[in-house]
Amino acid sequence: MNNSRSRGHRANPYAQTSRPFSAKVLDGPERAPSRAMLYPVGFKAEDFSKPLIGVASAWSMVTPCNMHLDKLAREAEAGANAAGGKAIIFDTITISDGISMGTEGMKYSLVSREVIADSIETVVGCEGMDGFVAIGGCDKNMPGALIAMARLNRPAVFVYGGTILPGCMTGDNRSLDIVSVFEAVGAHAKQRIDDKEFQTIESCAIPGAGACGGMYTANTMASAIEALGMSLPNSSAQNAVSEAKKEDCRRAGAAVVRMLERGLRPLDIMTRRAFENAITVVIALGGSTNAVLHLLAMAHACNVRLSLDDFTRIGKRVPVLADLKPSGRHLMSELVAIGGIRPLMKSLLEAGLLHGDCLTVTGQTMAETLAGVDPYPQGQTIIAPLEQPLKKESHLVILYGNLAPEGAVAKITGQEGLRFHGKARVFDSEEQAMQKILAGKIRKGDVIVIRYEGPKGGPGMREMLSPTSAIMGEGLGKDVALITDGRFSGGSHGFVVGHITPEAATGGPIALVRNGDPITIDAEKRQINLEITSRELKRRRAAWKSPRPRYTRGVLAKYASTVTSASLGAVTDLNLQP
Repeated sequence: MNNSRSRGHRANPYAQTSRPFSAKVLDGPERAPSRAMLYPVGFKAEDFSKPLIGVASAWSMVTPCNMHLDKLAREAEAGANAAGGKAIIFDTITISDGISMGTEGMKYSLVSREVIADSIETVVGCEGMDGFVAIGGCDKNMPGALIAMARLNRPAVFVYGGTILPGCMTGDNRSLDIVSVFEAVGAHAKQRIDDKEFQTIESCAIPGAGACGGMYTANTMASAIEALGMSLPNSSAQNAVSEAKKEDCRRAGAAVVRMLERGLRPLDIMTRRAFENAITVVIALGGSTNAVLHLLAMAHACNVRLSLDDFTRIGKRVPVLADLKPSGRHLMSELVAIGGIRPLMKSLLEAGLLHGDCLTVTGQTMAETLAGVDPYPQGQTIIAPLEQPLKKESHLVILYGNLAPEGAVAKITGQEGLRFHGKARVFDSEEQAMQKILAGKIRKGDVIVIRYEGPKGGPGMREMLSPTSAIMGEGLGKDVALITDGRFSGGSHGFVVGHITPEAATGGPIALVRNGDPITIDAEKRQINLEITSRELKRRRAAWKSPRPRYTRGVLAKYASTVTSASLGAVTDLNLQP
């Protein structure tokens, strides 16, 4: 099955050759200089007749999420070579949200998604690679790689670097992860834990390589990409340091060569129905709000029509089934131990909630890849049965109202309630809010408003993990709401609403909120409203003045000048500029 012509794509360049791009770079007497450059990096004469397979690795010692990817890249290289290709490893960038969180550096986080996409597209396009494997371990690696795959539309497979194992403390049965440390900051500020316990949590929470261990953004996006069909079965649910992950990489290298032979390309796989599958799995797993932002951006790169309202439509029929952190009890490594996400996907398919006819990078349909999957073991408590869900509808709630006329994204698990009414405490940056939270100045019933943190205003749409974690650590998770035109880490939980659009920097209503204004958030009605008169809102709008850009040079200034609304995925697309 190949639906590329029905979607209006150009003629298949693989119809006559498995080397449609490398042949133009490497074949013939006039290309001798190109070949000469490749002998020193390990090519032999016979390699020039093989498909050229790139291996894009986001390896870096910047973060434990990616510190092992160089070794995984070697496995993918070996798999591609054994299958008849000739692989070349190259690197792209990564940054660490966990390190930069709460600082000015976090403004580069979402920017890195675009840099990763641009860099992979640049190398693969320049070097004439016929297909490629992309290996990522941290949040933005994944959507960045998929955006590049869509733009290039050459056979490609994504490999997730895998989840980290839990940290632990001597004499304590708690499983620790990075969110444990963020929440300890609030607990320590409130004197709920002493200096010794604080230091112990800090030093024990991250035991080695792998992405953050709950159903945070990295594990959410890895699962979404597997449901999308762009990684091999079970790639999303493997420990970072494991033989299974090495084998996944070897198989991915070989899979790209087979995709070349079949003429199977990413845009044949990443259809609208495939994106609906990805949304379905994200909801069932209780995944990160960042999935909304990234799936919109990925769909845009595929020229697939996807909107915020699709998350509402699908969310009305798909339940939350996974009891995973941050809102639940379990870590991703525990889900790996009972079979990963494949049994969950099979049950969703059998219930008619997944499209089984969607293609995958294996060349098989989604239904075919799930045919032999066994159910979860009896007695497991991580994934609830469909007939007894943790929440009957999605936890990702799209809100509209006079405070968010273009939409906002809430993460409402039900544990924090379904409605919140309180008075605004307004802050024009994350740092201002964090200072007051740690000083104990936030009270029960406050709606913390953090603005000018949107894609343009930040710029970069920082994640608010530090303030949300501090609130939880201080024991105010059910008593305080937080709303922002920024976004949230997958580790955030509590009564939180992000992606408020239009953002403050463009004159959105969030820019007009004042201290003491009543705000109502209603997840059942899917509304977020500033309880003042339309006349007063109009008066404030007339008095509002656009702030000066925070950056006028460099990558942040460039990003701010091209980025679109969060409701469109915060893509940098000149065609979408007003």
